[in-house]
Amino acid sequence: MNFTVGFKPLLGDAHSMDNLEKQLICPICLEMFSKPVVILPCQHNLCRKCANDVFQASNPLWQSRGSTTVSSGGRFRCPSCRHEVVLDRHGVYGLQRNLLVENIIDIYKQESSRPLHSKAEQHLMCEEHEDEKINIYCLSCEVPTCSLCKVFGAHKDCEVAPLPTIYKRQKTELSDGIAMLVAGNDRVQAVITQMEEVCQTIEDNSRRQKQLLNQRFEALCSVLEERKGELLQALAKEQEEKLQRVRGLIRQYGDHLEASSKLVESAIQSMEEPQMALYLQAKELINKVGTMSKVELAGRPEPGYESMEQFTVSVEHVAEMLRTIDFQPGASREEEDEEVALDGEEGSAGPEEERPDRPEGTVPK
Repeated sequence: MNFTVGFKPLLGDAHSMDNLEKQLICPICLEMFSKPVVILPCQHNLCRKCANDVFQASNPLWQSRGSTTVSSGGRFRCPSCRHEVVLDRHGVYGLQRNLLVENIIDIYKQESSRPLHSKAEQHLMCEEHEDEKINIYCLSCEVPTCSLCKVFGAHKDCEVAPLPTIYKRQKTELSDGIAMLVAGNDRVQAVITQMEEVCQTIEDNSRRQKQLLNQRFEALCSVLEERKGELLQALAKEQEEKLQRVRGLIRQYGDHLEASSKLVESAIQSMEEPQMALYLQAKELINKVGTMSKVELAGRPEPGYESMEQFTVSVEHVAEMLRTIDFQPGASREEEDEEVALDGEEGSAGPEEERPDRPEGTVPK
């Protein structure tokens, strides 16, 4: 259905009144504020009825004003700026009324009711019947039309209804839809807040588990370092013992070699004696040479004595076991509980109970 807009002559500042009317529209019902008008902490205004509808939708368990049960209040978000409004047990009835806006509405209605003055009157006119106003709504075609179209025109076989009735119905449906959207947005915002808290908790728990993981591996490295020190100490001890034995044999063989060399030198000098009588007096030297040649020195180190292969360490199975280290859910909490229990037992035990096998006369650490 096509229609045109017809205007009556403008008398007064109609444009200013239109701008004022836009400022007096409730963002919930999309109509002019109906008294009482409440002002939110964010300085936006709502009809108290609309504010109560939004509040009830966001707080379905909140008791009504006439209930005998004392409620703890609730919260909802401003439909204009999404600011969270926290209410006490009085609900929206605890919000302050905006008397200034109510007075402006009264003045606006008075000015608007004056004929041919402050506001331009406009009517939607039927395009087919130029002198007829659009005053009914075709339910079959879902378009507004005029009475002549219903009687003689294209909508004579259609079902129609008064235009104000359909107008109010659709306004109510849109207002209810807006309230539902606002309440749904509040629930979505609550879910977002909850998920943001979950993200923060995940970060905190991950940070804590990383610290515990570092502590576990540092403790494992400390055990490996300690064991490496013990093995190196055993190797150094064996090395020192073998070196001492071999060096002792070297000194013993050296002393024998020195004594034998001196005896050989003495024997050579005796061989050069031309006097046979004097030479025969050196029989003692001959005995020393015979004795020295028969001296048996301590045995040399057995073959392979220098080998240190017995100190070879096989770590393949340990390395393979380390590669199998993996996360065990719940193990960390159990270990913490055991540590707490052990700390409690050690704190309650006396000095003698802590070290029952301590030798007498020693001072406990």
